[in-house]
Amino acid sequence: MTYCVGLLLNAGMVLLSDTRTNAGLDNIAIYRKMFHFEQPGERVISIVTAGSLSVTQTTLARLREAIDDPDSTESTSILKAPTMLKVASIIGDMLSRVRQEIDEKMATMKQSASASMIVAAQRKGGAMRLFLIYPEGNFIEATEDTPFLQIGEHKYGKPILDRVVKPATSLADAEKAVLLSMDSTLRSNLSVGMPLDLCVIEKDALRVGRKRRIEAGDESFRAMSEAWSKALRDGFTQITL
Repeated sequence: MTYCVGLLLNAGMVLLSDTRTNAGLDNIAIYRKMFHFEQPGERVISIVTAGSLSVTQTTLARLREAIDDPDSTESTSILKAPTMLKVASIIGDMLSRVRQEIDEKMATMKQSASASMIVAAQRKGGAMRLFLIYPEGNFIEATEDTPFLQIGEHKYGKPILDRVVKPATSLADAEKAVLLSMDSTLRSNLSVGMPLDLCVIEKDALRVGRKRRIEAGDESFRAMSEAWSKALRDGFTQITL
């Protein structure tokens, strides 16, 4: 399993994903789940994925093939699509087709495969958009009322996001929020694990401005985790019934 989160803020967008993949207790590996497609100054598209690797890797490979195809059009390439809504539609259609193809191959074993994605995107002259794309290809979009989206093992990391993330949240506080959300998930679910991938896209920058790989044992992440644990313990002891 995995955990990925995306925030849509007035100042920009923040994405965070883990990298753990497991096919059983004795088959755990590390795979990147964050991917970027950029035309600096024109458009930026960042994707985080959760679910079956066979589905997500095939979907991303076909999206790249469509970009490289000399005959690509606005209906096939996410780097040519006229709107970010069309980008989400292209990705959703591709994800749905790939999932159905793999499901057919796995049907004889009475198994199925599924995946979902969060897409953060902006084109020149357009607004920032953040979409959650479901395995069936349909999608929803982050709004001012709900400025964050999650996929994978999201339940442990949701409470802090509900409490602190608003559209006016600064990018610095947003980084802290998603990292603490991930920390809560890491502590409660063994199927989510380090290293972590973080990216920040500032509003109208039309490129990924900050990328960070957080390895196991990272001192700043450890210090933040310990400080958060202490704050929770202190808050707990101060509450009286």
